[in-house]
Amino acid sequence: MQTALAGTREASASGLRAQQVILWSAPAVALVLLVLFVAFPGFFPPMSPDMSAAEVGAFYRDNTPLVRFSMVGFNLFGILIVPFFVLIMAQMQRMRGQSHIYAFSYLAAVVAGATLFALSNIFFAVAAFRPDRGDDLIQVLNDLAWITFVAPIGMLVAQFVLLALAVHADDRQAPVFPRWVAHYALFTAAAMVPSAASAVYRDGPLAWDGLVSFWLRNGAFALFVVVMFFVLRAALRRQAENDAAGRGVAS
Repeated sequence: MQTALAGTREASASGLRAQQVILWSAPAVALVLLVLFVAFPGFFPPMSPDMSAAEVGAFYRDNTPLVRFSMVGFNLFGILIVPFFVLIMAQMQRMRGQSHIYAFSYLAAVVAGATLFALSNIFFAVAAFRPDRGDDLIQVLNDLAWITFVAPIGMLVAQFVLLALAVHADDRQAPVFPRWVAHYALFTAAAMVPSAASAVYRDGPLAWDGLVSFWLRNGAFALFVVVMFFVLRAALRRQAENDAAGRGVAS
């Protein structure tokens, strides 16, 4: 019996250490992704959907090295942000109610989002792979890259809604995440919904380079990651304190 309890406590401590490693690696990964985001010349300012084929072709010919560097970097390091969201899932599994269903659905949404992000990087990279090809073909690849990068937000909205449902289902007096996280997640989801229209509009705030579809969408997502870093840090601290209290009672 004592051996089994000791093994359980050791497994719990090991799992907590793994979560701490993922949490504190997130700022380094985020910094790398920020550098790559800034390095891509098509983001500052965002390329306009109204650029002519000749202008798009000229962009890729003039910026081939930077486009290749940023997109290869995204494909190498973009996936490293996924463990951060898996950490959120791990905390969701500690919640009461039907949160296990929400947690696994959340993971599926995370994987779908990461896949689409990787595909958009590939399309940007293919556009720069043969910059001497016809401008019309480069424009098609550029359109495909941008629409894949900005427009498919269903899986992101699902992430935030599932997190909000899990937090609401956790009805303990001391929930894993504070209640305001659910409201903040829903607010973030609402901020991102309009960017789905970037597959339709070629100018204005809903175009892929617009204030709503590009800046609000990406800004809301980045801010959510920052906020959840501190929420997770507090949750892991409470988990460690509870585990220590449990070991004290058991001894």
